[in-house]
Amino acid sequence: MPQWPDKEEALLNEFLRQTGYAPKDLWGYRSMLRHFQRFASRRKRPLAKPALRAWLKKSVSETSPEYCVARGVFVKRFLDWLVARGAIASHPFQELREEYECASTAAIIRALLAPDPAVALEALRPPPRYASHFGPVIRAHIERMRALGFRYSDERPFLRFDRYLMARLDAKAQPYSQLARDYIAAASSPSGRLHRLCVTRTVARALQRAGAAVVQPPPDRLLSREVERRRVRPYIYSAEEIQALLDTARRYEVARWPLRAAALHCMLTLAYCAGLRLNELVCLDLKDVNLAERTIEVRETKFFKSRRLPLSSSAMAVLRDYLHTRTESGAPTHPDARVFCHSRGGYSRVNAAALLRRVIRAAGLKPATGRRGPRIHDLRHTFVVHRMTQWYEQGINPQSRLPHLATYLGHRSIHSTLIYLTITQELLQNANGRFRAAEPDVLKAIQGGL
Repeated sequence: MPQWPDKEEALLNEFLRQTGYAPKDLWGYRSMLRHFQRFASRRKRPLAKPALRAWLKKSVSETSPEYCVARGVFVKRFLDWLVARGAIASHPFQELREEYECASTAAIIRALLAPDPAVALEALRPPPRYASHFGPVIRAHIERMRALGFRYSDERPFLRFDRYLMARLDAKAQPYSQLARDYIAAASSPSGRLHRLCVTRTVARALQRAGAAVVQPPPDRLLSREVERRRVRPYIYSAEEIQALLDTARRYEVARWPLRAAALHCMLTLAYCAGLRLNELVCLDLKDVNLAERTIEVRETKFFKSRRLPLSSSAMAVLRDYLHTRTESGAPTHPDARVFCHSRGGYSRVNAAALLRRVIRAAGLKPATGRRGPRIHDLRHTFVVHRMTQWYEQGINPQSRLPHLATYLGHRSIHSTLIYLTITQELLQNANGRFRAAEPDVLKAIQGGL
């Protein structure tokens, strides 16, 4: 393995080839990396934080601050790749991110360019976790729930409440009920107030278990009804709209990422044909796909459930074609590699959601801006409604199949599945037709009972 910096620029060129950028765009990125590599080559010692700041200072003197930040972010990607290849042991960008617990490379670059970098970097450091006077109890509650088998992977709601308590100078002097009321009232929306109400009620129960004499905030039925009234109603795609989505995704070509159109088309196919959640889609690994048995394995998702799903022949054909295209593109083929990936690894949930929303907009089904219109999760609702409609048309009693549908969707019970059952005109007509067909027998039974 060649060590970096290498005079032949073999590592630099290999990295650029793997980015998938079009040849016309490569010269600019190559110029960026050459500028950085020449600077690093003149250093006798491995690249360290002072050297990185010196390079950024030199860079910002030659170009605009915005372009300097963009250049630094791209260089950080290159350094990450070098670490993964074993060409270098570490790099200062990653060390600074870990030291100051900052996930934003751009923020670190701006801090290094500040007049006093030490102060600017220290300002990036997040406040201490659970440092309020109720913090130890909140932390103990999270540890207890995890020990009982609950994930509790997202601590942010509790951290936000803890930081609110830390910011209030009079927090220790105020009763818990007053603090909870003020925290709930500060939310900007009914859903935010309801979410904060749930958090403060949970913390109150934890404090009561710890022996504190606190009053739990009472439930607010009016607030719950207001949130329910404002909840977005699911959109049920028609068969024509589903076809338009698939056609649009198939045409969604990007020169730098030729695999993207095939990936989006396959994502939409599985979301509609298998009712997969978005997080389940992006977390699929190659080992989860069994082409011989025509199944996919969905592991450890919501409610700690794993399930093996048989796919229809058409859905499996799309998945098989995508995997063939994926292999030809040079994507990783080891079993733990993500099914849906790009040049920098697997898609994140946020990235996949943004791309799929673009497809929905490009298909003319969603306004150009805003949160109105069909959502990605509505494909899961559509899967349920279309499946129920097909059962009616095939003369099958849908009620007898609900437990199977709940298992396929990964629900704990059919009650969760019924939430997805949105009444459409077609579904209503099928139900009415089934009732009319059974009406004479029902009347005979009633009359016989009389």
